[in-house]
Amino acid sequence: MASCIHNSKIDTPRKNPLSCDPNGSQVDNHVCKYRKLCRPPSLADIVSLANTSQNQPKLICKPTAVGCDDEDGHELWLRMKAEAKSDVEQEPILSNFYISSVLSFDSLSSALANHLSVKLSNSSLSRSMLYDLFLGLLTEDQEIMIAVQDDLKAIKERDPACRSYVQCFLNYKGFIACQAHRLAHKLWSMGRKSLALVIQNRVSEVFAVDIHPGAKIGRGILLDHATGVVIGETAVIGNYVSIMHNVTLGGTGKDSGDRHPKIGDGVLVGAGTCVLGNVKIWDGAKIGAGSVVLKEVPPSTTAVGNPAGLVGGKNPIKLDNIPSLTMDQTSHMEWVDYEI
Repeated sequence: MASCIHNSKIDTPRKNPLSCDPNGSQVDNHVCKYRKLCRPPSLADIVSLANTSQNQPKLICKPTAVGCDDEDGHELWLRMKAEAKSDVEQEPILSNFYISSVLSFDSLSSALANHLSVKLSNSSLSRSMLYDLFLGLLTEDQEIMIAVQDDLKAIKERDPACRSYVQCFLNYKGFIACQAHRLAHKLWSMGRKSLALVIQNRVSEVFAVDIHPGAKIGRGILLDHATGVVIGETAVIGNYVSIMHNVTLGGTGKDSGDRHPKIGDGVLVGAGTCVLGNVKIWDGAKIGAGSVVLKEVPPSTTAVGNPAGLVGGKNPIKLDNIPSLTMDQTSHMEWVDYEI
């Protein structure tokens, strides 16, 4: 019996029809592939992979991913890829991360869809499902991609700590959370509210940023650090707004319906600030760190304190003493500081 067993082992070699070598074993073939994949890639490998679609992961082999960004977006994407190659030259240990996140993609939209799907997927939300969902939304609505590009440029321009566009894209959770909100808001506006709320919840869990998908956010947005940012359902944020960490744009708890702040263009909201209720913060205003704003803030003024008042002279002006402004009154007005 022992002899029969021995002969069966040596006399019946198996051929693997899937192997590159028909006479090789499955184990040897896997070892060969493993060694090939685990070899640290050279810069030539990275450039080759970035410029061809061969051997790309299954998730990114989508015809809709190619050419769905506009000309400006394409140029920005080429610059981001150049920055990524420079980073890999400095830190070869990051080569696989940069390949899978940036260099193997043909467009900013496909890379963003992949990056968000990696960050937000879990055991119940598969990466491939989220990728298909996000890429479809980004391809369908080019306004989102324009806002994404403006966000990248705004962060690079306004944040002195931002080294490059690709660093912002990969590592700035305020940027990533904002783009996830844009997609959740798109779903919300399409009537797919259950899915939008699931995306909101995942963003809150992963990034500690809680933006209701019903909130409307403009472009050129900087969420600096972003931890602890809470934005309510009926909030509206204009263009080129900077919001620091631990900011709440919330309701007072006494109202229903349209109950959250309206933030104008070019506003700066300092860290730890609470803006509560359906109040307007007009264009160019600044809110000092730690302030609690319960009343309207006029254009191009600075409000600080709890409750917030306008900065100027020895005594800040209480916002209660300032007449309410309408959009018609501010659209063509020259702002004159209140006398103290």
